[in-house]
Amino acid sequence: MTTANSPTQLASRPWFFCGIGGSGMLPLALILRGLGARVAGSDRSRDQGRTPDKFAWLERLGFELFPQDGSGLRSHEQVLVASAAIEDTVPEVGKAKELGCERMSRAQLLSTLFNVAPSRIAIGGTSGKSTVTGMIGWILTSAGRDPTIMNGAVMKNFASDDVPFASARVGNGSAFVAEVDESDGSIALYRPTIAVLNNVSLDHKSLEELRELFSAFLARAEIAIVNADDPESLALLPGARQSISFGLASNADISVNLITIKESATGISAEVIDRRNRQTHALALQVPGRHNLANALAALAAATAAGVELEDAVRHLGGFAGLARRFDIVGTSPSGITVIDDFGHNPEKVAATLATLKAHPGRVIAFFQPHGYGPLRQMGHELAEVLATRLGTDDVSLLCDPVYFGGTVDRSVGSGRIVAMIREHGGTAEHIAERDACGDRLVDLARPGDRIVIMGARDDTLAQFARAVLERLP
Repeated sequence: MTTANSPTQLASRPWFFCGIGGSGMLPLALILRGLGARVAGSDRSRDQGRTPDKFAWLERLGFELFPQDGSGLRSHEQVLVASAAIEDTVPEVGKAKELGCERMSRAQLLSTLFNVAPSRIAIGGTSGKSTVTGMIGWILTSAGRDPTIMNGAVMKNFASDDVPFASARVGNGSAFVAEVDESDGSIALYRPTIAVLNNVSLDHKSLEELRELFSAFLARAEIAIVNADDPESLALLPGARQSISFGLASNADISVNLITIKESATGISAEVIDRRNRQTHALALQVPGRHNLANALAALAAATAAGVELEDAVRHLGGFAGLARRFDIVGTSPSGITVIDDFGHNPEKVAATLATLKAHPGRVIAFFQPHGYGPLRQMGHELAEVLATRLGTDDVSLLCDPVYFGGTVDRSVGSGRIVAMIREHGGTAEHIAERDACGDRLVDLARPGDRIVIMGARDDTLAQFARAVLERLP
């Protein structure tokens, strides 16, 4: 791991990203480039012709891109950034060893950048990290704090024709806002000033492992922001030095008046209550669903911990436009069939998305592409129960095979088993192995008034798939 201890030192090194287009890698590459570093990279998706617009944009920004064949590594001075899970058979790994290049994981690089910032806001938890990160980032930006933001999703407020993949922002202020990942245990690398814990539930690790990781995460922070509606999160609160709680239906420090909640298909509003000083403020969000109201409370609690007055934070948050692939309404067909693109990929995220859909009339056709065979083994039973019980008798779930980009992985538990479990729980579900064939089936099934939701992670082409389905609908 590099011994550089400042952004200036990091920017002086030449960097090479293996998988530069990935949701975790891209914002880091953008931040380094924004600091003035020379950054190159490769990506298997580029070699396969996937999301060509993203890679064309990176080249316009000055990134030098290479095939994933090791040809981009030319000097021992280059630092290879590669996922800890990248296998030694990947050409860049072998070339880096041959040249004697230093290697860093994504989390090592992010934590190095993060930990030297004067004000460090880390957002953890199984679900909602990207949305809360975007919300906090937007509040601080609107408040004139000029933060640096590292997100795993495109933030619509910062996106434009010139910046279509705005998953990062490089600022000159003291604050660094970042979502941090628990799935590989790397959350232990971060030293936050403010630690936000949205929730604790199954995804990549067992609950026992998650409790240990998140407990230590909160204990390292000066101020812990904790979800009072989540018993698992609340149980970790005694280990925190200082804390602010948030929640919908609890006596949390930052809460809402439940009778004031008003929902629509495109937003939600409520009266926010600060129980610490009995202040109330009217909040109107441009993103729908009670889960986003909870996300907003987390962001507001963090913003107040960072010194923004709650009244100002509420006002700024009203301008938050949301994230790409987070209940992203792609469009509505001439016959009235709406297509929604969503990142839901674990039981809690899927449940939140379905709850938002079921709060309004119309049949739901839920398409789900699992984000890997390993996660499916870890959370398959819970996912099947959610898809069976959160949908009605007229609704349908449709699953294709898990996303798979090669490598050695146990593929013994697939989507067919999940569909069988959904049916065992009384739900209606179909397994069609190929995604393109699922698209055909979605078009056949859909009728006026339906909502088709495309769910899944770790595959940028899902957004293209959602648009293609919409274009085929009557």
